Amino acid sequence: MSTWAAVIVVVVVLAGAGLWYLSAFNTFVRLRNLVAESWKQVDVELQRRHDLVPNLVAAVRQAASFEQGVLESVTRARTDAQRLTARDDADVVAVAAAEESLSTSLTRMQALAEQYPQVQAVRGYDALRRELADTEDRIAAARRLYNANVRALNTRIESMPSAWVAAAHHVGRAEYFEPASPAVRDVVDVGDLLRRDRREA
Repeated sequence: MSTWAAVIVVVVVLAGAGLWYLSAFNTFVRLRNLVAESWKQVDVELQRRHDLVPNLVAAVRQAASFEQGVLESVTRARTDAQRLTARDDADVVAVAAAEESLSTSLTRMQALAEQYPQVQAVRGYDALRRELADTEDRIAAARRLYNANVRALNTRIESMPSAWVAAAHHVGRAEYFEPASPAVRDVVDVGDLLRRDRREA
């Protein structure tokens, strides 16, 4: 092989490697942007739920006999969740835990509210309950999209030889947005809540 031929081969190989490296880097940029954009959509839906909670609590509070401790629990959980999502550098794992706590509190409140006819009769309560259910569905859809983008990014980071590019540019894994323990759900004991309500009345 002549010197020129060898030079051409080296140039072609280096050009190919450079193009692959650039493509791999651009893929990471695109995937990180998708993760960031889909997280913004999750945040929008979470804020929508946060905005609904005060109106829902106010509607339920009109039933004077309703257990106030349950309402206070919902309000505290909403405050904690809102404080975390308001941060620009929101910790996805911490947000997930706070939102799970809010979901649990809302479930307890609605389960107990079903035992109070006066709550069901409050003007606007049923519409708020339906809007909350719709919001929960929107959160679930946004979460699925976000987690799919996280999975694509993390898979690329773990795959060779893309892992070398990720390491060179400090591209880190993204966190999934999911309950801390999705396999375990608290079962609301309405009877226990009603007994406590009567004791505190």
